[in-house]
Amino acid sequence: MQQDREHSNRVERCLAVLTCLQQGDYEGAQAALASLSPDDRLDEVLCALLETLVQRAREAGRFEQLLRRINSGLLLDDILNNVYTDFRDLIPYDRLGLSLLEDGGQTVRARWGRLDGGKMYLRRGYAAPLAGSSLQAILETGQPRILNDLPAYLAQKPSSESTRLIVAEGMRSSLTCPLMAEGRPLGFLFFSSASPNTYRDVHVEAFLRLADHLAVAVARGHLTSQLSVQKRAAERQNRTLDRLNAQKNAFLGIAAHDLRGPLSLVEMSTAILLDPQFEVSADDEKVLLQDMRAQARHMMALIDDLLDVAVIEQGQLRLRQEALDLCQVLAESAERHQRLAQPKGVRVVLNPLPAAGIVHADPQRLRQVLDNLISNAVRHSPPGGSVQLAAEQHELGWRVTVRDDGPGIPWDDQPKLFQPFAQLSARPPRNERSTGLGLAIARQVIQAHGGQIGVESVPGHGATFWFTLPA
Repeated sequence: MQQDREHSNRVERCLAVLTCLQQGDYEGAQAALASLSPDDRLDEVLCALLETLVQRAREAGRFEQLLRRINSGLLLDDILNNVYTDFRDLIPYDRLGLSLLEDGGQTVRARWGRLDGGKMYLRRGYAAPLAGSSLQAILETGQPRILNDLPAYLAQKPSSESTRLIVAEGMRSSLTCPLMAEGRPLGFLFFSSASPNTYRDVHVEAFLRLADHLAVAVARGHLTSQLSVQKRAAERQNRTLDRLNAQKNAFLGIAAHDLRGPLSLVEMSTAILLDPQFEVSADDEKVLLQDMRAQARHMMALIDDLLDVAVIEQGQLRLRQEALDLCQVLAESAERHQRLAQPKGVRVVLNPLPAAGIVHADPQRLRQVLDNLISNAVRHSPPGGSVQLAAEQHELGWRVTVRDDGPGIPWDDQPKLFQPFAQLSARPPRNERSTGLGLAIARQVIQAHGGQIGVESVPGHGATFWFTLPA
C-alpha cells in the first residue's frame, strides 16, 4: 500500500514537471524536479529534457531578436550593419561581405563589405562573371560552402582574384552562403575569419535557420535603396530643371529687354533714313548707319553668348585643342585690344613673358576668354588708366592675369561674378554695354580645359582676373 502511494506521488510530481514544461514554465519545472529523487533515472531524463528545452527557448529568443534587428533596417546598408553587429553570437567572423547578382544573373558584384580593422582590398563594385565560378556551384546546390584554409585554396586556384584579395586582407577561412529570395537567386553573404579552421556545420545550420528571413530583408533593403537613389536622382533632376527653367525665363527677359532697345534704335534710324520728309545730310546718315551697325553687333554678341550658354548647359561644349604658343596668343590679344582701347585713353600693357610657353587649348575658345577679360578690364578702367596682361609658368601649368585700374568689385558681388544672369550691384560705366554672360562662359571654357578661373579685388583698388591652364 505504501509503495502504491509513493508510486502515485512520483507520477504526480512527474506530471507536474511535464505540465510546467508544456506551459513553458521552466522555473516551475525546475522546482518540481527538486522534489524527485536525485538518483531516479526519470529525474535524469527530465533534467536533460528541461536543459534542452531551455537552450532551445534561449536560441528561439535570440533568433527572434535577430529577426527584429534585421527587419528594423529600411535601407540595405542599415540591414547589413545590423547583421554585422548581431550575428557574432551565431557565426564568428572578422569580415562580412555581400555580393548581388546583376545582368540577369550573369555577374556577381560586391555591394557591401565591412572589416574589423585593416585595409579592404575587395571593395564595393568589384565584379566577376558567375558562369564557371565556384559560386555557381553554390547557387546550384543552395548549400553554404566552408573553406577553412584560404591560402591553400588560393594555391590550388591561383586565378581566383577574389580569394587573393581577401587573403591579402588577412582572412584565413570563410563561409560562403547563398541568398535565395522566394526561390530566386539574389546573391551571396560571405563570412570570413582571420583564423584558420573557424567554421563548422553548426554555423551552416545557424545561417540556414535565418536564411529565408535574411534574403527577404536584403531583397527589400536593396529595392528600397534603389528607390532612394532614384528619388535623389529625380530630386537632382528636378532642381536642374528648375534652374534651367529659371535660365529660360532669364533668356526671355534678356531677349525682351536687351534686344528690344537696340531693335528700337535700329527701327527708328531706318525710319528716319527712309522717310522722305526728313532731309538727312551725308554726315548724319553716316552717324545713323554707324549706330545701327553698333546696335547690330551688340545684338549678335548677345545672341552668340546666349547660344554659348545653351550649349554649355546641355553639356555639349566641345573643344578642338591643339598645341599653342601662349605667349604669342597673349601678344596678339594685347595688340588687338590696344587698338580698341585707344579711343578711350586706356593702355593695354603686355608685361614681359617667357620666351615660349606651349599649352594644349582650343584657340578660338581661349581667345574668347581673353577677349572677355580684357574688354571688361578696358570697360571699367578710367581714361588714362591701364590694363596689365601677364602670364607666369608654374610646376603644373600657366597662370594668366588681367589687371585693371577700375573701381574694383564689391565684396558681395565677387562670389556671383561667374554665374550666368547674376544680379550685381556694380553697373558698367556710362555708354558701356555688356551681355553679362561673358564671365560665366569663360568659367565653363577654362574648366573644360582642366583649369581654374577667379578674381582678386579690393573695392576701390582695381581688380585682377586670373585663370590657369595645364602645361
